[in-house]
Amino acid sequence: MQLSVVILNYNVRWFLQLCLESVQKSVANIDTEIIVVDNNSADDSCAMVKALFPNVKLIENKENSGFPKGNNIGVAQAKGEYICILNPDTVVAEDTFKKILAFANLQPKLGIVGCKLIDGTGKFLPESKRGIPKPFTAFGKVTGLYKVLPSVFGKYYASHLEESQTGEVEILVGAFMVMKRDTYLSVGGFDEDCFMYSDDIDLSYTVLKSGKKNFYFGETTVIHFKGESTIKDGLYMKRFREAMNFFYRKHFRVSPVFDLFMKFGAFLFSLKKREDAKVEIPKPNHYGVLPTNGPLFEKASKLLGKNLDGNRHVNEKKVNSSTARTQYWLDSEAMPFGEIIQEMQSLSANGNTFRILISSAAIGSDSSNDRGEVLTF
Repeated sequence: MQLSVVILNYNVRWFLQLCLESVQKSVANIDTEIIVVDNNSADDSCAMVKALFPNVKLIENKENSGFPKGNNIGVAQAKGEYICILNPDTVVAEDTFKKILAFANLQPKLGIVGCKLIDGTGKFLPESKRGIPKPFTAFGKVTGLYKVLPSVFGKYYASHLEESQTGEVEILVGAFMVMKRDTYLSVGGFDEDCFMYSDDIDLSYTVLKSGKKNFYFGETTVIHFKGESTIKDGLYMKRFREAMNFFYRKHFRVSPVFDLFMKFGAFLFSLKKREDAKVEIPKPNHYGVLPTNGPLFEKASKLLGKNLDGNRHVNEKKVNSSTARTQYWLDSEAMPFGEIIQEMQSLSANGNTFRILISSAAIGSDSSNDRGEVLTF
């Protein structure tokens, strides 16, 4: 078997369904197994997988074991030469795995491969490629100096690569990681002592220390709604600080002064994240459904009712790009996921937002900090 896709789910039933539909299309011509590990969800995630995706291997945990342990449980039952750690709030293109595996097969010292991630508004997520958060790098991040002097402080977001370039990086994000299963197992997988926020940094760095090379692959794009699975709640500051302390204690010598600096930096960083989470997203001025001849157009039209702008959904490619805050509903039964991803990137300006239509729901997220929205038919 060439590939095992491991998806750890917790209470995101509709996002999981959308993810699985995209994955199934992406692995259609690849010898693949899909493994969903459910961390004791209270919604009907497991019932949905059994009903709609009977060929998916479902592991039902009796507790929420956290991100590291949950993924380790899934990989322990995987059989593929390669594994993909994939978040349930992602959408892959039809050619994502074909391109990633072709690239991976050419790398003699392959560690982990990540790819270009965008949020639910089509905007690039800079954490798709990062550097090791050593003291100087972390200082540039928490103070925001990486934006002012990227040539000096830009290593946190691996600024030596443009978002569509491919090359070596140090740290990749846990929402999408492809590597050989033997590599994952040889380093012990995710460290189960770390519950969240530094697990992907730790795994990336551990793989690097084993003599492998990590790569950012900029030739395919994956949607990561992000806010749906990582809520910036009141515990964010505490969790983030603990995560950074865990990483530095494990891999670096930590002095009392440095520890104090990291606590202060994590405090500032988390305050900013919590403020970001409070930003109100303006409501759209207009709504459009693309394409107009898709099988879900009528259902979407009834749901939107008078909100649907009849003048702007007719000529799909000629929508007035200067019109602010249009929300586009993209029919996944009429458009390939790769085309949906391209449309989101090309129409991402002017505060535009998106919903992806599946058979009985419209799914999306208006920023990388909100929980996302699901409207069912």
